[in-house]
Amino acid sequence: MSAQQPPPGSGSEGAAYADRFAVETPEMVAARSRVAHLPGSPPVEPAVGATLAVLAAGIGARSVVSIGSGGGLAGLWLLRGMRADGVLTALDGDPEQLRAARKAFAEAGVAPSRARLIFGTPGEVLPRLSPGAYDMVVCDGPPREYAEHVPALLDLVRVGGTLTCHGLLAGGRIADRTARDPQTVAARDIARTVREDETLLSAVLPIGAGLLVASKRS
Repeated sequence: MSAQQPPPGSGSEGAAYADRFAVETPEMVAARSRVAHLPGSPPVEPAVGATLAVLAAGIGARSVVSIGSGGGLAGLWLLRGMRADGVLTALDGDPEQLRAARKAFAEAGVAPSRARLIFGTPGEVLPRLSPGAYDMVVCDGPPREYAEHVPALLDLVRVGGTLTCHGLLAGGRIADRTARDPQTVAARDIARTVREDETLLSAVLPIGAGLLVASKRS
C-alpha cells in the first residue's frame, strides 16, 4: 500500500499557518519592514523566529551569539525566549544591518546591557569570544559567510547548548546535485559538518528557508 500523498498546496498552506500562528509584536513588524529593504539575507520568517525563541527558552539561554544581526528581527525573537538577565551578542560585517538592529532594539525597549552589537566578520570576531561560554549560537546570514567557521562556532557552544543555521533549504537547491553555486555548496558543507559530528544530535526543520538545529551532547 502506497503512502497517502498530501493534498496539493498543503505545504505552502501549512507554512502560511505556521507564520500566522507566530504573532509578532509591532516592533518586530517594523524591524521586518526595514530589513526587507536592505541588501543581504531576507528577514527570518515568523515561524523561524518563534522556533528560535522556543529553543532559547528550552535551554534557559543566558548567553547567545548571533552570526549576522538580521536587522534585529531574529534578535528580538531570541530575547523573548532568553532569560531576563540574558545577553545577546550579534556580529555583522554590514553596518546597515547593525544600524537596523540597533534601532529595532531601541524601539522594543531592550536595555543596552542585554544586546551587544559588534561590527566585523566571523573570522575577525570569533577568536575574541570565549569557547564553551555560550548556550546558543544562531547563524542568521548567508551560509557562505560562515561555512568555514562552523568548527569554531561549535567550540563556542557549551555541552547541552544549541547551534542553529537558517537558510539551508533556500531555493530548494541543496538536494539538487547539479547546483554548484557558492551558497548551495556552503549549505551542503555546513549540513555535512554537523551531520558527521558525533557530539551533535541534529535535524533540519522545513520552516522558513530551512532551519538546521543541533544539540551538543559532549
